[in-house]
Amino acid sequence: MTSIWSISSQTNQRKSLNGSIKTNTAIIGGGLAGILISYELTKRGIDNIILEANTIGSGQTKNTTAKITSQHNIIYSKLIDKMGVSKAKQYALANELAISQYEKIIQEHNIGCDFERTNAYLYSMDTPEKLYREAEYAKQLGISASFLEDIFLPFNAKGILVFRNQAQFQPLEFLYRIAQGLNIYEHTPVTRIEGDNVLICKDGTVSAQNIVFATHYPFVNVPGYYFMRMYQKRSYVIALKNAEFPDGMYLGTDGDSLSFRKYKDMLIMGGGSHRTGENESGGKYDMLRRYAKKLFPDSEEVCSWSAQDTITLDSVPYIGKFSASKDNWFVATGFGKWGMTSSMVSSMIIPDLILNNDSPYAEVFSPQRVVINKNVADMMVQSIKGLSKQLFTLPDESVKNIENGDVGIVEYNGEKVGVYKDYDGKIFPVNIRCPHLGCELTWNKDEKSWDCPCHGSRFDYMGNIIDNPAQEDISIYEQA
Repeated sequence: MTSIWSISSQTNQRKSLNGSIKTNTAIIGGGLAGILISYELTKRGIDNIILEANTIGSGQTKNTTAKITSQHNIIYSKLIDKMGVSKAKQYALANELAISQYEKIIQEHNIGCDFERTNAYLYSMDTPEKLYREAEYAKQLGISASFLEDIFLPFNAKGILVFRNQAQFQPLEFLYRIAQGLNIYEHTPVTRIEGDNVLICKDGTVSAQNIVFATHYPFVNVPGYYFMRMYQKRSYVIALKNAEFPDGMYLGTDGDSLSFRKYKDMLIMGGGSHRTGENESGGKYDMLRRYAKKLFPDSEEVCSWSAQDTITLDSVPYIGKFSASKDNWFVATGFGKWGMTSSMVSSMIIPDLILNNDSPYAEVFSPQRVVINKNVADMMVQSIKGLSKQLFTLPDESVKNIENGDVGIVEYNGEKVGVYKDYDGKIFPVNIRCPHLGCELTWNKDEKSWDCPCHGSRFDYMGNIIDNPAQEDISIYEQA
């Protein structure tokens, strides 16, 4: 499954690190956040390198729907209620500026990435009152927003909230262009950090005065304790031809609603969001295809893909100092479903902090803020459930009872083993204990992957790691 951006974009491979080097700032992760932070540091004359475990843009950046917007679902009414007007305004202004920063960079470098200004809409099928309230709060913060009672959509929405003058683009074309001239090492996973400033990589080491974690989900558990302060969600996308839809970007606010945006002659439609590790029954792509057939009977599917998002306890990203005990460590994570603006905001805040400058937006995004809400308890329950399942239950199923194209969990030499049997009857038995913190993995039927319900690590059916925070593959057995 390949995103529409990956189909239409290519870039040159880069060398991997071999040996020992020194730099002012080492950035772990070559997604959009890492590339933008490096771009900004380079502009300011700060020596830096990017260490990417795979290839740049190969993680979450390639799977985005690429909406560049300050409209992050129902957010501003919550921010004002929980954090106050001052911090809510920081959040709003930072994300509005992020849109303008994209436009500025694209114009300066004449980047052909299909950037266009357009409106962003939230729609509700059930409770339009929350949209009206959100519009009023957003206007207080200086955003050009308003509530609309009627707009043409191919379904019956009861209310619409519009944020004007937002944007969309082709993310990989943008990323590949601004990456030119940056000091990037690909296929260079960072395995651990010694002390405060030595990064141990696969075939080398880096000594850095500053370290930036732009890895989607930090792999260092202590300090920071991000595994206790975030969870991950997956969502699914299909691109359609012959699907007429109004201009602009759209997102439903009623639970499992749909997302829409156009790209050239195609409509990108997304939905099916769930916590990572909770899709054993599958059917998310089929659900989208049913909607497509109902709403756009003449449409044709071009491609399909999925995305993974890190969610913080209060829905505000963690951008800033990694921990109070590490003055030279920085982090950009927890972007939710809004990685485009959050990546640019990270490049506005972290270089300022590295240079010991004040940032007018840093307070609301501070990773050291204290969050106390029901999500804290939910996180603990989910982790305990995943660990308990691993420790206290053994399966009864036998490999011979697993049908072709299906999975099962069996006992083998006193261990739990997950087995995928392909359509030819070949079996792939793997250890389903997550190497991150030991939770039991569950099967994602839609993507043929083993997913961690505790912290969101993912592995393909052959045991290869797909998503962090885990850093290593799960072992595969010769026989089950």
